Amino acid sequence: MVNFKDLKKKSSSNFEALTKAVESINKGGSKKDESYWEPTVDKAGNGYAVIRFLPAPKDEDLPFVRIWDHGFQGPGGWYIEKSLSTLNQPDPLAEFNSKLWNSTTDDDAPPRKQARKQKRRLSYISNIFVVTDPGNPDNEGKVFRYKYGKKIFEKINDAMHPTAPDETAFNPFDLWEGANFKLKIRQVEGYRNYDKSEFVDTAALSDDDSELEEIWNKQHSLQELLDPKNFKTYDELKRRLSTVLGDTKVADEREEEEEEAPPPKQKAAPQSKSKASAPKKQAAADDDEDEDSLEFFKRIAEEDE
Repeated sequence: MVNFKDLKKKSSSNFEALTKAVESINKGGSKKDESYWEPTVDKAGNGYAVIRFLPAPKDEDLPFVRIWDHGFQGPGGWYIEKSLSTLNQPDPLAEFNSKLWNSTTDDDAPPRKQARKQKRRLSYISNIFVVTDPGNPDNEGKVFRYKYGKKIFEKINDAMHPTAPDETAFNPFDLWEGANFKLKIRQVEGYRNYDKSEFVDTAALSDDDSELEEIWNKQHSLQELLDPKNFKTYDELKRRLSTVLGDTKVADEREEEEEEAPPPKQKAAPQSKSKASAPKKQAAADDDEDEDSLEFFKRIAEEDE
């Protein structure tokens, strides 16, 4: 504990400590995961880098994982959470959005507008090798996780399934027959745009297999991101959702469903799961978007804390 006499003596050092703390907060502090790479953009929102998507890590089958998130502000604060639908499990917000969507056939009705506001957003995560990073050259030659949205994934899919007769399919994640990816970022109508991004000609990332093996061994696990311990439980999400919505509507509805359900089916809750995913109309409320919109919500929420 500092007394008043020490306060004057330590005014200089206190200011230095405070400055460092504020700088840490402005940069995201300890919340930043150093295993992830982010492209650097200028004041106009433009950016450029060359990266290489890497194959599946050791003992894993796929070179990417998909994660669904929700990000919106309600009367009781921000709801920024990973969705349990990522794990093919019932999710309270997915169920609530389904109720809202199916409560009317009017697309302009308040329930459907609310469901759209609360819809989930899809992100992909892969390992990448940074070839060129003008905004942060220290990242070049290193392996990171990279979180990206459906626009970039569509370019990966197009490379694997080209539609033009003069294009040849290739595996963008292959170390030898893949291709570097030119990430070109522009600011369009307030959002990041990746339309100009493209794969270059196919070629080995390196002619030295020992170097490629070293790169491959530096990859981060992707499947660990899907470990249930990294997700909040159904009840935790339900409580948070109730707080954000400013009432107990979600919690009360879930409790009513559990009371009405027959005991043998209560634990598995198959009706809730199917109801969240089965209706075709609900798809309109769950269209995926780029991860950048969710990151924007996260930054705002952190500033409000």
